[in-house]
Amino acid sequence: MVFYRKDQESQQLTDEERRKKKMKWTIGITAFIIFQVVQALFFVLVIMKFKSPKFRVGEFDLQSLNVGTQASPSFDMTFIAPIRIKNTNWGPFKYDATTVNFVYGGVQLGQVAIPKSKANFKSTKKIDASVTLNSTNLPSDSTLASELNSGVITLNSQGELKGKVTVMFMFKKNKTSQMNCTMAIDVSTKALKSLECR
Repeated sequence: MVFYRKDQESQQLTDEERRKKKMKWTIGITAFIIFQVVQALFFVLVIMKFKSPKFRVGEFDLQSLNVGTQASPSFDMTFIAPIRIKNTNWGPFKYDATTVNFVYGGVQLGQVAIPKSKANFKSTKKIDASVTLNSTNLPSDSTLASELNSGVITLNSQGELKGKVTVMFMFKKNKTSQMNCTMAIDVSTKALKSLECR
């Protein structure tokens, strides 16, 4: 009778050990599956989310600015335009050659060439371009006289950048970025007063 009870106790212990072992395996497999699901969600929602890079002109200092009078309104200016291509994707953005146009009142006054290149992942490509603008192409009925009177010249920079984002060397997606920046030049201080990009 004593032997039978001992055998029963040892069998209960092994059953208990088996149950604990089974529970450990179940917890381990469940944790592994949850980890894989979280990894897959992160990959799909963060890594594989392709965004259009930001295509902007940064703040700059004028190298020169000459203006005419209200009776004979005109201007010419030179500056180094810091063109920035900010790539927030998890892969490089290879883009084609393009141009940035500098416009006053709907009339193009100057243009800058942007060569074909790439912006690495999570980085900003910096291009410093020399810009020379003058008002000789403006029509006689432009608002330049009133702007010179107010002391501020308003310019726009416009451009379109087309390229391809590549993630993990195999997932590719075409992306297009638009530049539309408005800059106000203070005539009296000969400096950039404000810059806003959309």
